[in-house]
Amino acid sequence: EDLIDQFPESLILAADTIVVLDEVILGKPKDPEEAFQMLKMLSGRSNTVFTGICLAQGISKRMVTAVEQSEVFFYPMSDIEIRRYVASGSPMDKAGAYGIQDDWGALFIERIEGDYYNVMGLPLHLLYKTLKLNFADLWQMDE
Repeated sequence: EDLIDQFPESLILAADTIVVLDEVILGKPKDPEEAFQMLKMLSGRSNTVFTGICLAQGISKRMVTAVEQSEVFFYPMSDIEIRRYVASGSPMDKAGAYGIQDDWGALFIERIEGDYYNVMGLPLHLLYKTLKLNFADLWQMDE
């Protein structure tokens, strides 16, 4: 809401992603050992990725939220594979300690059900649909 007050004419987008395994939220790992443990738990299993978005504009007093959900299926990973991935540093800034767009992270994923971009952290189709339904007046395209 502070940003809405500071930039009332701007359209503000916020998004955050979590990974859920067995009803436990896996956020960003605190250290390499926690990243290893998260990836070990994900190995050979599926997890659910949720990304929430919020679009807001001060002048119009509009604030809209939406959530996308995707299922990610992992191949089994060896401890050596997990440690190599963790050593790359890439898992440290990602919910669930993996990035589908990473060189190593992509290799471990068998398949996804849902939006690839949701798993990356910004569900583009949901964003487009939310903009079109709620903020079309701000970006009308000429036909």
